[in-house]
Amino acid sequence: MNETPQSERLHIALFGRRNVGKSSLINALTGQQIALVSDVPGTTTDPVIKSMEILPLGPCVLIDTAGFDDTGKVGALRSERTREVIKQTDIAIIVTDGSTLDDETAWAGLLKQANVPYVAVLNKVDLMEEVASTLLAGIAKRLGCDVVPVSALNGTGLDLLRKTLAGLMPENGKQSLTGSLAQAGDTVLLVIPQDPQAPKGRLILPQVQTLRDLMDKGCIATCCTTEGIDQALASLREPPHLIITDSQVFDIVEKKKPEGSILTSFSVLMAAHKGEIQYFVESAAAIDRLTERSLVLIAEACTHAPLAEDIGREKIPRMLRQRVGQGLTIDIVAGKDFPKDLRGYDLVIHCGGCMFNRKFMLSRVEQCRAQGVPMTNYGITIAHVKGILDKVSLP
Repeated sequence: MNETPQSERLHIALFGRRNVGKSSLINALTGQQIALVSDVPGTTTDPVIKSMEILPLGPCVLIDTAGFDDTGKVGALRSERTREVIKQTDIAIIVTDGSTLDDETAWAGLLKQANVPYVAVLNKVDLMEEVASTLLAGIAKRLGCDVVPVSALNGTGLDLLRKTLAGLMPENGKQSLTGSLAQAGDTVLLVIPQDPQAPKGRLILPQVQTLRDLMDKGCIATCCTTEGIDQALASLREPPHLIITDSQVFDIVEKKKPEGSILTSFSVLMAAHKGEIQYFVESAAAIDRLTERSLVLIAEACTHAPLAEDIGREKIPRMLRQRVGQGLTIDIVAGKDFPKDLRGYDLVIHCGGCMFNRKFMLSRVEQCRAQGVPMTNYGITIAHVKGILDKVSLP
């Protein structure tokens, strides 16, 4: 990998009525013709996503959405997709031309409800003889946020907008993947199985991100396969402070772990980095209450074609049915497919979510919690089923 993955970038979404200049503003912020600009209302249909480096914000994902005042049957579908974008939005920009604020006020309410920080942009100021302070104050009062006057055409106000966006950046975007488990100078052993699911010639994303996190901290990282763990441990002068492994070989690695070392998994690290680790651990107790009449949902962020022994589609279902009975019903969804109504499920088991940003994963956590459905993740599930969850260190 040679660039920051989308899941680790700040997600900035633009919302507004048709033809207020959302697409033009995207192009002005990026300095590229990313979004199609037209005088025809409704030019933007599906959300348009572009990864960029924008100072002083750093790696970002900019999302251009369809106008929330779109009409007709197709327009209603577009508006629904625009509402779905809120789930993955770290910072929102409400773009307006100041002509009306009824729709904008309603969408500001949706953003507040989702705990998304936002700023308003009064666009097309190049067409105004004067930007009245009373107009800006009125927009600020109605929408409950700062207002930045901007011209996407000539660039007026773009620097102030970038500065305002930087002030809204969430603090949790700066958290370490390994948390307090590893500090500068610690020796860390990464046990990385190579099975049919591992891309040939590459490491999977959580492994790459963990390695980079350890390097940034100044740790000394050593990697080996499951078969090479004995040789790797023997090559070290002292036992490693931390061992990180794949959840699927938890039990194998735990038996070989030196007494002074602590153990965790890539999936557990991702659970804490993207979701709520304590909620996942508490929810794992629901596994003990499953029966053959229970219904479980397994959700993964990836949409890859499954290979043999896929962890979400084959290994975890097999573990659960061996424990509960073959009559256990398991539904599987992938990508951004996720039922709105979860109340029929006894448990949701999610992957580590390495392909989703934290905001999107937390939206699923909140959905489960609001509907009273326990939610855990792959690594926590495997550790619980194998009876070693109490021996796994949490970030």
